[in-house]
Amino acid sequence: MIPFLGRVDEREQAMWIEMLSNNMPDETIVAFADLTDAQKQNCEIAIVANPNPQDLLSLPNLKWIHSLWAGIERIMNELVSPPFSIVRLSDPELSQVMSEAVLAWTLYLHRDMPTYARQQREKSWIEQPMVKAQDRRIGVLGLGALGRVSAQRLAQNGFSVAGWSRNPKQIDGINCFYGEDGLASLLSQSDILVCLLPLTPDTTGLLNEQSLSHLPEGASIINFARDLYY
Repeated sequence: MIPFLGRVDEREQAMWIEMLSNNMPDETIVAFADLTDAQKQNCEIAIVANPNPQDLLSLPNLKWIHSLWAGIERIMNELVSPPFSIVRLSDPELSQVMSEAVLAWTLYLHRDMPTYARQQREKSWIEQPMVKAQDRRIGVLGLGALGRVSAQRLAQNGFSVAGWSRNPKQIDGINCFYGEDGLASLLSQSDILVCLLPLTPDTTGLLNEQSLSHLPEGASIINFARDLYY
């Protein structure tokens, strides 16, 4: 028996349980609230979607959880040394959707649309300098499943793209940096910085006054991550 735990409404919970049950016919998927105390003692696996971390502690024999959500920061922050492993769902569709959003907001800043929107409100027309995509340097923080696809999509649209991760990565067409020194190097050459980092103890405070001072004057930040700033 595998419990489903999530801060979702009843309709969404029922949808998840039905979908999981259809794709895992040999398993019994139930809502956490429907478990008896005896059943909680026997649960070794749980499927979660932004659960209340304290509920997980009522499953004393839990060995690992499978998270349907990209963010697991509440679990990491509220549970000190959780006794179970955490596995995150990797959804190719989510990577494509995220890359579209990254490209859209990058183009919005690249073509200086905030200035044109302000001019439109003021009923004025002043043509702004045109910058070619290859001359616009984009830095991507986080080269996991989402960051990799987003960086590649930006490169496919002609931008000069570099990326950063905590550990070395190799991606065709992307200049990859890593580690503390690599972060400073990436920031110093990013006209537009895209943050796709997860919120973990390793990334908390990664972007702060000191690190952001490496950005070129006039640089912009697109933040799709959780709160990483001090």
